[in-house]
Amino acid sequence: MEELKGFLRWASVSAQGAHGEDVRGCAGWLRDHLAGLGLAAELVETAGQPIVRAQGGKTGGKRVIVYGHYDVQPEDPRGEWLTEPFEPVERAGYLYGRGTTDDKGQLWAHVKGVEAVLRQAGELGVEVVFLVEGEEECGGSGLEDYVVANAGALREGLVGCVVSDTSMYGPGRPAVTYGLRGTAGLEVRVHGPGRDLHSGQYGGAVGNPVQALAWMLGECVGRDGVVEVPGFYEGVGEMAMWERENIERLGYDEAALAAEAGVAALWGEQGRGALERMWARPTFEVNGIYGGYTGEGGKTIIPSSATAKLSMRLVPGQAWRQVVEATVSHLERLCPEFARLEVLDSGGADPVLMDVDSELMRAGLRALEAGFGVEPELIRCGGSIPVVSVLERELGAPVLLMGLGLDSDGAHSPNERFAVEHMVKGAKASAALLMQLGESQA
Repeated sequence: MEELKGFLRWASVSAQGAHGEDVRGCAGWLRDHLAGLGLAAELVETAGQPIVRAQGGKTGGKRVIVYGHYDVQPEDPRGEWLTEPFEPVERAGYLYGRGTTDDKGQLWAHVKGVEAVLRQAGELGVEVVFLVEGEEECGGSGLEDYVVANAGALREGLVGCVVSDTSMYGPGRPAVTYGLRGTAGLEVRVHGPGRDLHSGQYGGAVGNPVQALAWMLGECVGRDGVVEVPGFYEGVGEMAMWERENIERLGYDEAALAAEAGVAALWGEQGRGALERMWARPTFEVNGIYGGYTGEGGKTIIPSSATAKLSMRLVPGQAWRQVVEATVSHLERLCPEFARLEVLDSGGADPVLMDVDSELMRAGLRALEAGFGVEPELIRCGGSIPVVSVLERELGAPVLLMGLGLDSDGAHSPNERFAVEHMVKGAKASAALLMQLGESQA
């Protein structure tokens, strides 16, 4: 725990240039720690922040890649933290601090898992390769570029990749995540007059871009939760029967979800439960909208422009580039003649659905049961981890999403935390995974 606290003290905020030295210092600290375990560790330089690469264990047989990221989100709003964000504190069974659950604490479980096997058995029965990036929280491409450039070498003997950057189903209920939604983002700008105009002098003769943007967005999603972009649902299928039965067995508490979100009632596509809507249905969200005067008091103008930031969550069968093209075409058709549309593509990632019967998946389920002492669940996740689709696409091997955190840990929020028990049991599960894969090789 004291070593983990040292890892967490680095303010490795990749999105802020002022923390550049902290990010690089954190990478060096992790490299040195992994080298201290006897692994061949190095910093791989990229166009952005370095990748920590460490390798050890039995060569010429099975290989497992462990992915993680050492960079963290900004601590803002700092005033809402009960303790200093970069001075980790243990309280009531939790470790509090920025990066505890996303992702330093979860990654640390695998570092300790490797150390446990080395101390117990004297050697690793499989080859382990750590690939830990420093740009996950800022959207950098260094890790993807590295994987693409080195895919051939990384594939040798590869059983699969292990990622712990997701959540368990609930406290004390470990889970393997077998599906992630993809994502696509757009920034939409509607331009009107060359400058803000007096609404009395020009109102009724000049179109208002804020109103135009509202009209356009209103024709993207219906009040029934169905996305109205033509072609948006192309390729979208239904969940398998075993998945529906699994959801029913999980007994998800939708009232608790509403209470946690602070809403009077849940909303979405009619006839579908909350878990299905979050796990297996695509969405269209307006993340922000602004334009014109928003200060104190009134200002009677026709604004010169309006902007909306959009994100779409995608499911298997959809490709993010095709969804972006369909959405842009829809917005172009809706844009009135008096306005000019400008759309900026923010990138995206395709959805992922894993084979629950792969060797790595079965080993992961057994390992979690060994570490936590209870049978793990199989779940999907409504979020997106772009690197997972990169690893699957480029390396052609399964990815085991062995989340050790909780949704309630507050990733990206003030007072982020990670249960000490989950870190310890996660380390045991990681060690069990390596031992099982090594034994199956023997």
